[in-house]
Amino acid sequence: MLFSIDLNLLTEQIKATSLLEWFAVSFGVASVLLARKNNVLLYPAGIIGILCSSFLLVDAKLYAETLLHAYYLVMSIYGWAIWKDNSASGASQISRSTANEQKITWAIAIIGWGFLYFMLTTFTDSDVPIVDAFVSSTAWAGMWLLAKRKLENWIWLNVSNLVAIPLLFHKDLILISFLTIFLFVVAIFGYFDWRKELDQAHGKLKTV
Repeated sequence: MLFSIDLNLLTEQIKATSLLEWFAVSFGVASVLLARKNNVLLYPAGIIGILCSSFLLVDAKLYAETLLHAYYLVMSIYGWAIWKDNSASGASQISRSTANEQKITWAIAIIGWGFLYFMLTTFTDSDVPIVDAFVSSTAWAGMWLLAKRKLENWIWLNVSNLVAIPLLFHKDLILISFLTIFLFVVAIFGYFDWRKELDQAHGKLKTV
């Protein structure tokens, strides 16, 4: 009986979902599917989804998540540029993070968490500053790695997704929370797809 009531509530919440949230979810799905396929078109799709989601997050008082989306926008433009750059300075091929890149990634996550927590508790009325800041800082780290086409981006993005799912349910952003569950699952496949492609590339190099 309890499940039936919850299911009915969920159905009503989905029916009440705004057109803007549907757009955000649709382009978010397209973006992650394109990322799994290692397709540069993930960036224009992602940019549209980011812009739609940002309005929703401000309304829900998820300010760190909004800042995260601003960062997503910048990194999407940056990633789009270097994915298409076939020079030595670009990121035209999948690779693993170097030791120095791993240190930078951890620094982005830890320093970002502290910075966002301070900003949220000092300047906003956020009621979930610790969790909101953590979701955003780990996603910052993941997006930096994605822009550089590093395999480990999937791990960091899924750490963020795992914590974001209950947070979004808590904020009644039902459709976006289901999108995040979908992103979590796709990111698992994305990791293995990228690792397979990376291993195949290394195999070809060894036979040359």
